[in-house]
Amino acid sequence: MTVSPFDHPLLSGLLGDEEAARHFSVEADIAAMLSFERALAEAEAECGLISREDEAAVVKALAVFRPDTTKLRAGVAQDGVVVPELVRQIRAAVGRQHGEFVHFGATSQDVIDTSLVLRLRAATEHIGLLLSENIVRLASLELEFGGKALMAVTRMQPAIPITVADRIASWRMPLDRHRQRLEEQSSRLFVAQFGGAAGTLDKLGDKAPAARAALAAKLGLGDAPQWHSQRDALVEFAGWLSLVTGSLGKFGQDIALMAQIGTDIRLSGGGGSSAMPHKQNPVKAEALVALARFNAIQLTGMHQALVHEAERSGAAWTLEWLILPQMVVATAAASRLAAELAAQIESLGH
Repeated sequence: MTVSPFDHPLLSGLLGDEEAARHFSVEADIAAMLSFERALAEAEAECGLISREDEAAVVKALAVFRPDTTKLRAGVAQDGVVVPELVRQIRAAVGRQHGEFVHFGATSQDVIDTSLVLRLRAATEHIGLLLSENIVRLASLELEFGGKALMAVTRMQPAIPITVADRIASWRMPLDRHRQRLEEQSSRLFVAQFGGAAGTLDKLGDKAPAARAALAAKLGLGDAPQWHSQRDALVEFAGWLSLVTGSLGKFGQDIALMAQIGTDIRLSGGGGSSAMPHKQNPVKAEALVALARFNAIQLTGMHQALVHEAERSGAAWTLEWLILPQMVVATAAASRLAAELAAQIESLGH
């Protein structure tokens, strides 16, 4: 077993999601950080903070730049972040005449946080598509089986008759609300980070607001004041991830319980048993429950990461790196599994 089941060569077949995980690869991270440095040079040249010659030299060097990842790894061990070594390598590639204008006025956190936001945006688009697929599949099940009867179950006991449509509504409607929540959060989440050494952009003077706005526009992100030690948008997003997996976990739990009864649902493609070949285990449903509980646990850690000391915290910041990528991949995996599980439902109700 590897440290994380999300990239385990075997377990990732159930619990992983290759598309979401791709956005947290070293290649994706470096590409996003280089996008920041390129956009920064272009924005600062537009605002007259560096010359057009400086901009051209930086952009030309970045077009063919390939970092030495062995040195980057050693740099992280030394500096705690990758950016100092990355900037050293970029400056060497740009050359002595223009190299000092690489990363001008920025700090490591600007690069790393903006890279994260760029990659979260891409990963969230993927999750959004999977959520839409789930909504469509559940609506299709409602059209096919919605008029059939079920016995409601309250506090694990039979209650009164309901329809399949009533049960499906409790699976589908939260997903509609989650899509709305994400739209509401997007303007707070998908914003560039640019504050400089201590959040004041002191090296840019009165051109700082214009340079920050230009940088954000070039990256396709929103413009906002720096949020180095204000992590509420990321924690809000983590809460959204936990809400999504929680709702999908409720779907999985219901399916598993209905499969246990045996008469309310018929599923295709259940999991096998090495000891009892007659069994078809509701593997995807069980995994949805596990992923919901996993994200709920991780969310407490993200709330701990709100506690930054003064203008920047290395400890709280590092805690985000440990938690948030796994929450994103868990949510993508749950969304994929739920859609696959819905497709395996052959009959609902009586």
